[in-house]
Amino acid sequence: MINEILNIIYLLLPGYFANMSPVFFKKMNFLNYPTDFNKKLNGKRILGENKTFRGIFFGVLVSIPIAYLQKLINLENTIINYDNFILIGFLLGFGALFGDLIKSFFKRRLNISPGKPFIPFDQVDHVVFSLLFLSLFYKINFNVFAIAVLTTFPLHMIINYIGYKLKLRDTYY
Repeated sequence: MINEILNIIYLLLPGYFANMSPVFFKKMNFLNYPTDFNKKLNGKRILGENKTFRGIFFGVLVSIPIAYLQKLINLENTIINYDNFILIGFLLGFGALFGDLIKSFFKRRLNISPGKPFIPFDQVDHVVFSLLFLSLFYKINFNVFAIAVLTTFPLHMIINYIGYKLKLRDTYY
């Protein structure tokens, strides 16, 4: 079971890095445009000011080299073959960020302010959508989805807490 969990975490590394990367690029003034173009739906922003094209760009840009490193490492018994690392990196990276956009849409509809907790969705949105996008081209079984969600939830909480202590994040959740 431990080996399976480690394989799933390994599979998700490009998506994990994509999900974390917007924080590291938030001070760059490049593609700093809101993905919802400041549009509103029923008087509320569709996604919010924190969702930018910069975040999507850099998230995907970070995820592809991670997939390339996975190809170079060439571990045995991985869930997928990394020969098409560009596609894998793109799907996992864009999927993670797309999941975050979907979650933000629902947070705005539920009057949850940007940056406020939306547990457990804050912790697993990126994983579910990374795997959904990846499953368009690769066979990913339900067990991978289930283990990924159950593993990522505590892992995400720990990493966010570390980021908070290192003053990379404003919140600990």
